[in-house]
Amino acid sequence: MNLTQVPENVNWPETHYVFLEKVGPFMNNAPQAWTEVHKLIPAVAERNQITGYMSLYKVGPQIYRAGVALSGPPADLPAGLQYEKFPGGRYSKFVLTGSYSNLAQACGRAFELAQEYKLPLRDGFNIENYVNDPRVTPEDQLITEILFPTA
Repeated sequence: MNLTQVPENVNWPETHYVFLEKVGPFMNNAPQAWTEVHKLIPAVAERNQITGYMSLYKVGPQIYRAGVALSGPPADLPAGLQYEKFPGGRYSKFVLTGSYSNLAQACGRAFELAQEYKLPLRDGFNIENYVNDPRVTPEDQLITEILFPTA
């Protein structure tokens, strides 16, 4: 697994975010949420400019949001999707290079590193930002940013 071992401090920008939310175990809900979101993407893209794909999650209450960032507030969303102007803020970022099948292990290791570095975590959503497109990027070159909200 190719995961950076030292966090980088970044400021995540305010983001127009359209998502599907699931509550409960991530191992079941994350794949299910993405399957449902991918079916709705063509309808979203008809009237909105998609600028990225990302998930937001909270571990404590097990809230998982699969969705897309937009260039502005959404127009005519399909049923089942929600919109939020995500406030962004300060984050500590780890980067995984490689297959999405490594995400669970990478996130686990990133949580361990966050504890080891005693990151000043604040209440907020963690982010998984999928930097490149898996339809055209070789699996071993996929880049996923794993971000922790920090004070």
